[in-house]
Amino acid sequence: MSFASLKKNRNATIASLTAELEKSQQQTTSYVDDRYWKPERDKSGNGYAIIRFLPQVEGEDLPWVRIWNHGFQGPGGWYIENSLTTLNQKDPVSEFNTGLWNNGTEAGKEQARKQKRRLNYISNIMVVKDPANPANEGRNFLYRYGKRIFDKINDAMSPEFQDETPLNPFDYWEGADFKLKIRTVDGFVNYDRSEFDASTAIFDGDDAKLEELYGRQYSLQELVAPDQFKGFDELKTKLERVLGFETNTDRVKFEAVEEAVATPEPEISVESSFTEDGSEEDTLSYFQKLADGE
Repeated sequence: MSFASLKKNRNATIASLTAELEKSQQQTTSYVDDRYWKPERDKSGNGYAIIRFLPQVEGEDLPWVRIWNHGFQGPGGWYIENSLTTLNQKDPVSEFNTGLWNNGTEAGKEQARKQKRRLNYISNIMVVKDPANPANEGRNFLYRYGKRIFDKINDAMSPEFQDETPLNPFDYWEGADFKLKIRTVDGFVNYDRSEFDASTAIFDGDDAKLEELYGRQYSLQELVAPDQFKGFDELKTKLERVLGFETNTDRVKFEAVEEAVATPEPEISVESSFTEDGSEEDTLSYFQKLADGE
């Protein structure tokens, strides 16, 4: 737009800006990372998809990373943050929970249970079949999953019986498709029927296509880099606000709990977290949806 046009159309410009401002105030949006894939479930809570776990990218040692997180609500709002214990560092929630657990009261233990860490694994995958979203098929994503699915990966790599052949699910050529079968059993999400198929090569072993896929995969170590985590003091400040500790007296009580004799904080997997209606959801997405609705 020229300077002359700017001057001539300034009244129309303010009208259009006002309209856009009103529109933006009416809209509530939340950030969605489109690198991640998540299976959809039908109205009955069941779902089905086929995915392929992919190998580690160049310069990284493992095809998965582990991330601990906390997600809970207090009088001052929601606390949804990755835990510094992922980096083998002290985390304010873990320290506070340890103190609660050791104070000897059932109320303290119950609060600690509600604020436990939850374990996630993240891997690169390729979607082979996605009936709910066929456009995803053939594309690569990041996939967040819990201990139950990781146990199935472990069982495939280290079978229990001698007549079972070890399988590397992350191998392009000798890996296998993973049939993700999600059921709702007694109100809870169940992955027990999920299984690996027979060993097959991706793209029938076409090196050109595999190399292209390899170049599109995401770094996993970037997800657990120190700059992806908030510092201890920042997390502690947020925790105090969420728990409603607004006075010096409250903070003294908080610090007293922190200084209790340390014992390991109980662990819980992401798939052991249940919503209020008894159904199970991915912890981060579930809590984030609730928090966004505040």
